[in-house]
Amino acid sequence: MSTKTLEPGARADSSTAPPRERIIAVARDLFYRHGIHAVGVDAIAEAAATNKMTLYRHFESKDALIAECLKRRAGELDAAFEQIVAAHPGDPRGALMAYLRLLGEFKIADRGCAFANAAIELPDPNHPARRVVEEHKLRHRERLVALSRAVGLDDPDLVADEIFLLCEGARVSLQSVGPDGPASRLVEMLQAVISGHSAGGPARR
Repeated sequence: MSTKTLEPGARADSSTAPPRERIIAVARDLFYRHGIHAVGVDAIAEAAATNKMTLYRHFESKDALIAECLKRRAGELDAAFEQIVAAHPGDPRGALMAYLRLLGEFKIADRGCAFANAAIELPDPNHPARRVVEEHKLRHRERLVALSRAVGLDDPDLVADEIFLLCEGARVSLQSVGPDGPASRLVEMLQAVISGHSAGGPARR
């Protein structure tokens, strides 16, 4: 699985990694590829070259492991965003466009968005992983609002919502009709959103 996808399952880099890290890496991969409910702790322990006793020593439950896997992925995406901002000091438009390109590249994840997949599989709003999903998605939207406002785009909240929904829809479209469907034009559509909200852009109703 490509490491350039938006929500790839992580794979253990080495059998010498500590048990906790092996468990997380394997769980991320299996949850992403097969679904949370389809993967049991026995399969995770076996693939991580450990046992259930060790797994439960590090995680009090499967639910806690699911939440930790999503926290890890969210942290990686947070770091990627910070790198983009750091690479464009004093240039919010450059940072925004780079972030959009990143989102456009990441649509290729073969199983879509790990956070959206988890939200579908875990309808209980009190599930610890569900809270991770909601916090991550809200943080993503807040970044878009902040960058859009810094650029001076018209109605930053609407810009963020349009981009957010386009990205969410692109990942669903990719799974339903494949890479040659509407998702193939995601970057073009994201750029059109920015153009439409920029000064001198197409008139908006």
